[in-house]
Amino acid sequence: MAAVGASGGAAGGGGGAGSASSSSSSAAAAPPSQPPPSQPAGASGAEASTAAAATTTTTTSATAGSTGGGGGGSSAASSASSSSAASGAGGSSASGASESWYVALLGLAEHFRTSSPPKVRLCVHCLQAVLPRKPPARVEARTHLQLGSVLYHHTRNGEQARGHLEKAWLISQQIPQFEDVKFEAASLLSELYCQENSVDAAKPLLRKAIQISQQTPYWHCRLLFQLAQLHTLEKDLVSACDLLGVGAEYARVVGSEYTRALFLLSKGMLLLMERKLQEVHPLLTLCGQIVENWQGNPIQKESLRVFFLVLQVTHYLDAGQVKSVKPCLKQLQQCIQTISTLHDDEILPSNPADLFHWLPKEHMCVLVYLVTVMHSMQAGYLEKAQKYTDKALMQLEKLKMLDCSPILSSFQVILLEHIIMCRLVTGHKATALQEISQVCQLCQQSPRLFSNHAAQLHTLLGLYCISVNCMDNAEAQFTTALRLTTHQELWAFIVTNLASVYIREGNRHQELYSLLERINPDHNFPVSPHPCWLPAFCPGTAGCPTTGNLAARLTSKHRNLPEARKSCDLNKACGNAIDAHEAAQMHQNFSQQLLQDHIEACSLPEHNLITSKNQCLGETGLQCKERIAGEKLEGIAGKTNMRIKRGESLGFSPHPRMTEL
Repeated sequence: MAAVGASGGAAGGGGGAGSASSSSSSAAAAPPSQPPPSQPAGASGAEASTAAAATTTTTTSATAGSTGGGGGGSSAASSASSSSAASGAGGSSASGASESWYVALLGLAEHFRTSSPPKVRLCVHCLQAVLPRKPPARVEARTHLQLGSVLYHHTRNGEQARGHLEKAWLISQQIPQFEDVKFEAASLLSELYCQENSVDAAKPLLRKAIQISQQTPYWHCRLLFQLAQLHTLEKDLVSACDLLGVGAEYARVVGSEYTRALFLLSKGMLLLMERKLQEVHPLLTLCGQIVENWQGNPIQKESLRVFFLVLQVTHYLDAGQVKSVKPCLKQLQQCIQTISTLHDDEILPSNPADLFHWLPKEHMCVLVYLVTVMHSMQAGYLEKAQKYTDKALMQLEKLKMLDCSPILSSFQVILLEHIIMCRLVTGHKATALQEISQVCQLCQQSPRLFSNHAAQLHTLLGLYCISVNCMDNAEAQFTTALRLTTHQELWAFIVTNLASVYIREGNRHQELYSLLERINPDHNFPVSPHPCWLPAFCPGTAGCPTTGNLAARLTSKHRNLPEARKSCDLNKACGNAIDAHEAAQMHQNFSQQLLQDHIEACSLPEHNLITSKNQCLGETGLQCKERIAGEKLEGIAGKTNMRIKRGESLGFSPHPRMTEL
């Protein structure tokens, strides 16, 4: 899937440090950097994410960020907010003396949290010191939230974090007008449940929180985003769309056209993923009207326009309408230029339901590069695709130094998958192989990313195997990819390439005929190739120019080689000796370049990836080579032991298998 092959996208909100994933594919609605005005000063900040619309499937993917009570657990623990929290904590019964120790402990906790490096253990000790003093219910609930948040975001002690968050959720439900702690606890706790693969515990928790938050617009919208994201990650796009529809209607009722547009755009993204194109068109039309008519924060307005245009570009590319994309793509690039000149407005919206934002400006810039690469590859502008991929990857490296958001890794994987296909088409096999290894290492860092992109990885390895004429390995990689994918278009692409392997082998007629029956256009074969995988069909599809400057017209060495040969023969037949000589020289140059690249690729340690099934994809080339060598040694030792048991003489000559090492 391009998804993976490109990316994966998911709609949803992620309170706190949650993440939504892509493959594919990766836009996301992130939250405000501080709590809504209705929250007490000691409340935690919020972050919600709508999904990744980035590419075509996937990715792809989504965002993560810290929340106030979540960011280290102590925006709620700051000394500025502590006095306010303390004053309201136990009601008017708390004395000045009892407030002072609470404020002091919170101030110390914040000091340790914001130290460089953060002193998390001391921060936790300060917060824990509050609980033995039997504080009022409000103080107790907030302290449990702060402890749970710090432990969740800064340690691996999930069990203790869960215990504190569960207590915060339980106690806060008994306290009236305590929404900030109540819903922050529910949001973080549901994230923790999902992280522990306890999705069945997260869903009812979020549903209850949504049910009792209808009088708190900000939290109601954020929790709806979060539950929609959860359903999306479970591939339950119908339920996710229903929730986003509910959110859009709620936002309309509370007078938030901005957040209504976010809900509708997220729903449109999921409909594109489901390929419900008849529903997508009217929805995008409505979104376009809302975006144009909404008057508000300029950055929020432009970010909505970017989200809308990304979906529109993806919609056209998915339908194969490459020429129709250009006006939208031009508008998209203009929007990014406009956003880059705007300064963030520190004034919070008056409507709490508007306290959301989509992607940060820097992430949107990478996303625009990504859809530009998609368009360039589908249109056949491979040099342009490489140019924008290089720019995007450079931007990503800078961002990842300061930001560990999962959406950045999703973007990086999607871009690499595109450029790998570009390298294979243009005959740069060695570079493609190294980039495949890079994707493997990125996916190894995230189980979700690996799960979303495993089929695409094996497909790319299969394409590489074809390029170096390792047909047995190509067959094994494509077979593994078929087993791992449920995406119809990726399945069709894999099967088509597997058929080409059988044709090249020449003696696989029965398997070929069986395969051709499965890809019969009358048997649900996709209407059009997925845009992200289309470039792989390029070699051999272009017409052959008979005369003229071939170098100026061709980009693929694989395609140039036969065309240079044909041009040489044609010019010889026409008596054009000079042109024939030039064509022959070009043919020789291409041959040498391809041969050298082939030798270089096969000599790389990453070449051992072609023998992997799934266990080795996350290893570096050297690690993979060492593992395979170790397996060979184990096999030799086992066979030697069997010969000894049978009483065979080992002699003094090396074991035949040893020469392979």
